[in-house]
Amino acid sequence: MAYDRYVAICQPLHYGTLLGSRACVHMAAAAWGTGFLYSLLHTANTFSLPLCQGNSINQFFCEIPQILKLSCSDSGYLREVRVLVVTAFLLFTCFVFIVLSYVQIFRAVLRIPSEQGRHKAFSMCLPHLAVVSLFISTAFFAYLKPLSFSSPSLDLVVAVLYSVVPPALNPFIYSMRNRELKDAVKELIQRTLFHQQ
Repeated sequence: MAYDRYVAICQPLHYGTLLGSRACVHMAAAAWGTGFLYSLLHTANTFSLPLCQGNSINQFFCEIPQILKLSCSDSGYLREVRVLVVTAFLLFTCFVFIVLSYVQIFRAVLRIPSEQGRHKAFSMCLPHLAVVSLFISTAFFAYLKPLSFSSPSLDLVVAVLYSVVPPALNPFIYSMRNRELKDAVKELIQRTLFHQQ
């Protein structure tokens, strides 16, 4: 998304060449492939851990930090923690590239002479940046916080924040640029407020 926004705003005349169907297929394949390899690596690591504290976790789904709490093997635990640290580094690197592309976008947007053009460009970019920031910051917190700072209720809240909230916000945020949807939401809010009075 960040690259799409970057090309659309900073290099609009090259958009068709830089983001043709072939480039989109390559980017989608890279995202799906790395996601699959990442999942496979974690699954193989967690299935190789001996669990000595039962098999019940205090979570909505099988979270790696929760499974690590059940492990009785220090070597397996350290191996998985190393994978998580490498993952955090890669995630942070991706986040830095996203931020750098948005810095370039904002520099280009601030050079747009019309206020309406700047507003349109910012409204296109800021929601994506907010959702990505929410996802990455809560995922970092969930996976890299010290075990002593952990509590079951905090773990549940953080898991919901990074696994449910960003995907739920995406359709809402991106569809709010649609004029008909904005009008329908305003009308719904007005009807709700006037019926309560």
